[in-house]
Amino acid sequence: MKIYNYNDIPEEFFSNIEFETIESVNEIIEDVKKSGDGALIKYSRKFGDGMLDSLDVSKEEIKNAYKNVDKNTIDAIKTAIKNVQMFAQKQLDSIKNLDTECDGIKLGHRIIPIKKAGCYIPGGNYPLPSTAIMTIVPAKTAGVKKIIACSPRIKDVTIVACDMAGADKIYRVGGVQSIAAMAYGTESIECVDKIVGPGNKYVTAAKKQVYGDCGIDFLAGPSEVLIIADETANAEFVAADMLAQCEHDKDARAYLICFSQKFAKEVDKYAKEMLRQLKTAEIAKISYEKSFAVVVDNIAQAVEISEKRAPEHLELCVENAQDKMNMFSNYGSLFLGNYSAEVFGDYCAGTNHTLPTNMVSRYSGGLSVFDFIKIQTYQCLDITAAKKLAKTASVIAESEGLFAHKNASDKRS
Repeated sequence: MKIYNYNDIPEEFFSNIEFETIESVNEIIEDVKKSGDGALIKYSRKFGDGMLDSLDVSKEEIKNAYKNVDKNTIDAIKTAIKNVQMFAQKQLDSIKNLDTECDGIKLGHRIIPIKKAGCYIPGGNYPLPSTAIMTIVPAKTAGVKKIIACSPRIKDVTIVACDMAGADKIYRVGGVQSIAAMAYGTESIECVDKIVGPGNKYVTAAKKQVYGDCGIDFLAGPSEVLIIADETANAEFVAADMLAQCEHDKDARAYLICFSQKFAKEVDKYAKEMLRQLKTAEIAKISYEKSFAVVVDNIAQAVEISEKRAPEHLELCVENAQDKMNMFSNYGSLFLGNYSAEVFGDYCAGTNHTLPTNMVSRYSGGLSVFDFIKIQTYQCLDITAAKKLAKTASVIAESEGLFAHKNASDKRS
């Protein structure tokens, strides 16, 4: 980990990942649109996902998957689902259908779930049953009628998590080809209204390519955490949380903002000790060595840096953390205090772990139940209200030079 002072922060600290336009991504998408299942099977074989006899995971395979997953893991998945579902339901309950009336004008909105959602669950470096929970449960809670899950090299634990979370169909397909299949449909895979879930740069490029033909959540880059720690923080906890982020992949990043060189060096010492015993050290070490610590003079400087960096995960390991929460507005998810470990958000606290990276938190939050609903407005005018509004509408239409609009309004005057 590199340690800098506030006045010496390199531009690299605030740099964005450039999302590539990858020519092969477009070729794969077009092939899937043209050849359907045949293209899915071809690319699965080409990219190391094996020979696929069938694309979907059968009911018998789901039943057998439960037999191969130990009871402790199944119980943990149940707890995580319960907490994520509880929070998603509370979020959904926070918005209601709206009806209002004034001078004969009835206005309102309806909360309507989308009909079909596709959840992408990565399966590259690690199986991610947690992502199955985080993507499928909010969709189910929102009332989505058809939920499909796609994951490459899918493991039994991910199959079980998809099934328990409420997926209607599970497919052993990943990569660009699965995004294309969910966007446009094939003989086996039904097209969906919206695709959600994280993935590598090829999956991200594919989501960018199909956006407009279907919805997506957001374009996610490598995972990241930013930790602000004062003298009340536990240096060992901070080191552990940084490495937890770094083990995702070689491009993941952990950032530390603290108030003394001594604390930064203490965290670095703990991290290096943990790396010597960490089973995922081969990946985590590369990422950790590219990560940063910045020593600041005061909390105002820490806030300034954090707001500019707009991290995916923000940990406030500071005294009276809850009182300082309102100082921050740019983050994917916020973790308050020494014991609110980011890993709990990853797995089971109840908030979602599919979050905006790459400074996207400046204008967007993480995946939630709201991603699977539409707030759709309506109006209903009686004759009196129409006559009253006609003059206003006609004047504005004429100012815009849209005389058919004016005519439609005048007809009601």
